[in-house]
Amino acid sequence: MAAVGLGAIITGCSRQADGGGAPTSVEETLYTCGMHPWIIQDHPGNCPICGMKLEPVHKTAAGAEPKILFYKSTIKPGETNAGPGKDSRGIDMIPVYAEAPAANSASISLDPATIQMMNIQTTEITRGPLRRTIRTVGTIGYNETALSDVTTKFKGWIEKLEVDAMGQLVHRGETLFEIYSPELYGTEAEYLAVLDATNADSAAALEKLRFFDISEAQIVDMAKTRKPSKTLAVVSAADGFVVEKNVVQGQMVEAGTRLYRLADLGIVWVFAQVYEQDLPYVQLGQEAVVKLSSMPDREFRGRVTYVYPEVDERTRTARVRLEFENPGYFLKPGMFVSAQIVSELKPSVLLVPDSAVLRSGEKNTVFVALPGGKFEARTVNLGQSGESSHYEVIAGLREGERVVQSGQFMLDSESQLREAIEKMGHPAGADVSMSIAAETNNSRPSPVADLEAGSLVYVCPMPAHVSITYDHPGNCPICGMALVPVTRKELKLLQPGGQVLYYTCPMPEHSSVHENKPGKCPICGMTLIPVMAPPEPVTNGMPSSTGSSSKQLYTCLMHPEVISDQPGKCPKCGMDLVPVQDAAK
Repeated sequence: MAAVGLGAIITGCSRQADGGGAPTSVEETLYTCGMHPWIIQDHPGNCPICGMKLEPVHKTAAGAEPKILFYKSTIKPGETNAGPGKDSRGIDMIPVYAEAPAANSASISLDPATIQMMNIQTTEITRGPLRRTIRTVGTIGYNETALSDVTTKFKGWIEKLEVDAMGQLVHRGETLFEIYSPELYGTEAEYLAVLDATNADSAAALEKLRFFDISEAQIVDMAKTRKPSKTLAVVSAADGFVVEKNVVQGQMVEAGTRLYRLADLGIVWVFAQVYEQDLPYVQLGQEAVVKLSSMPDREFRGRVTYVYPEVDERTRTARVRLEFENPGYFLKPGMFVSAQIVSELKPSVLLVPDSAVLRSGEKNTVFVALPGGKFEARTVNLGQSGESSHYEVIAGLREGERVVQSGQFMLDSESQLREAIEKMGHPAGADVSMSIAAETNNSRPSPVADLEAGSLVYVCPMPAHVSITYDHPGNCPICGMALVPVTRKELKLLQPGGQVLYYTCPMPEHSSVHENKPGKCPICGMTLIPVMAPPEPVTNGMPSSTGSSSKQLYTCLMHPEVISDQPGKCPKCGMDLVPVQDAAK
């Protein structure tokens, strides 16, 4: 029971009918081990390494056609049709298949025992809100709108100090100190003299007392006793803790000197540091949560009230102000806190766990669990990351499907083996330029297949914005125009770098405009964009042309993305293909 070598695989997959004719369409079956995918045999049996039963790897029969679900526009997202035809802009609509063509199939069949041995676990694709949690640190500070200073508007001496310690809690109307002021004493005597005088106007003297912040109750008592008071009791105008004290008993104070600073700690501010890349996810009114290291059993909930307009050049962070109610005064100014700001990016999206995604650098792959113990490798387009290590699914998965989140690395190795076997079934030495032309004919894969191949991107049709590519449909964030899908090969026709064939209008309905130099479209006035010559075809790692003996290529004037190495008809519009050199004239 010897394992078949690589040469035997190539021979078995390239068998010719009638001793040298075209390859037969008979389905070829090979057998491999799920734990050791390099073990390949042309007959059933057990793995010579681990003894597991070998599983069949079927090669899809040639000529199988995928089912077409509908046709869609390549220009206007969302425009579909049940049958072939043109969209509202006159562009041929392309098919959307129920599943990718057989050449791209990566379905794997495993029996229950193998699934259990490989520890394959699946999870369901669900829809939910996309949230991002920003975790940072901060410090507790005073509510600046609840700070108040105690001063006098006259010079005097502190006769008696009632509030004589920092941190003391005082209430509105509570006496802070008693002060003697000759200036104030004279004003009181002046007011009482006016009261005793006949037909005298006491309004001016009364207003002067009020200017010194003498309370109405103190003025009434003075009018009753008809005696000026040597000292004046200064009371607190607000509730708060004494956070600054600059006075002692017997001290002489000047007018305007700050004697106390009071802070109301019923509401405190937290100043959090947020990295600049996270600032787009911070909005006013968002919920924020802080925790104290001294109280790990509780958390305090508040909200975002302000984002400061500058970024620290050293730390690359911006200050964000959070506001919290502080019953019990547990949150004390100066404390360090750990803060979390929860941002809801989208209310409802498809979510896939990060553990289910295999990343190769160029594409993201998941394995979808199908009925009957089958697993399909599928390329997905991911959006923003959310909380709990989940990502938004833009394309490639549907709600309710189950994906593998444990054991997918073993499936990936077998999937790559399957892909290698499929490629071995193609004749060697095929002309690359012919394959380029085949990709542009009417049997071109649908946008779903393009996405799975990692070749479909979206660009804005505005010439000034065409240098920015997007991996999902939508509207241009700069001008609001609908993004149009293009393959990466077609994208090269819109990017600088290479020989300019001609200049055309970016509007699809004006693609017949061909100018030899830059300018404006004679139909709509839009700036013309350059159409570049396609990259030189490569065969076996070397350019297919050298020097003046370059191979002649043909293109369509209406569809410059169509490239062929022989003359003929355009597969899209039926026009005669012309040499690339003639198209540039």
